[in-house]
Amino acid sequence: MPKADTAVKSPFSNKLFAFLRELKNNNDREWFAQNKTRYEEDVLTPAMEFVRQMQPLIAKQSRYLLAEPKRVGGSIMRIYRDTRFSKNKTPYKTNVGIHFRHSIGGDVHAPGLYVHLEPGACFLAAGIWLPPTEPLAAIRQSILENQSDWKRVRNNKKFAARYNLDGDSLKTAPRGIDPKHPLIEDLRRKSFAGVTPIHEKDFLQADAIDQIATAFADAKLWMKFLCDALQQPF
Repeated sequence: MPKADTAVKSPFSNKLFAFLRELKNNNDREWFAQNKTRYEEDVLTPAMEFVRQMQPLIAKQSRYLLAEPKRVGGSIMRIYRDTRFSKNKTPYKTNVGIHFRHSIGGDVHAPGLYVHLEPGACFLAAGIWLPPTEPLAAIRQSILENQSDWKRVRNNKKFAARYNLDGDSLKTAPRGIDPKHPLIEDLRRKSFAGVTPIHEKDFLQADAIDQIATAFADAKLWMKFLCDALQQPF
């Protein structure tokens, strides 16, 4: 993949993580209103610049992945929590989520690349998280029909060295699938997402953009398999 301009500093600073730590201890609308300027300057603006810097690198990965540096409706996920159906009524997320989603999918359930900034719990991810019934069934069917290709992608040296498959699985075999199938562990998955941890200090390094782009490049075959299974271009 092409490299970003290494003369350009990382858009992130310790101020972003300091804000998130304080927000975790003061997760209420009054505190957020008083610190809205800090959120704009220390969190949202750097996140938008990060997306801008990632645009050519994401395009190199696939022209169907979107890197949109918008305040609303782009790659940066809203900090406001949807509390309607949650017992947790705190109004704000205490992390920054950046999702380079597939242009065909239209939401977080489509294959995509994800960056998660949270004090003490930063990570990168590639794949699809909790897809609805139909796409989930399509991925399972593709695994059944292309078992050699699946194992080659899942066990790819670069991908396997960096990523661990994450997410819940069914307790039993999916309907119509032999519980003794040699790939049953994969076929029981509810998500197909590779996750790799990253330290918050890594986001502050001059080569942060290049390092993240390299990590995503290691998941290219993985992403292509999932898109092929869903009959989406990659």
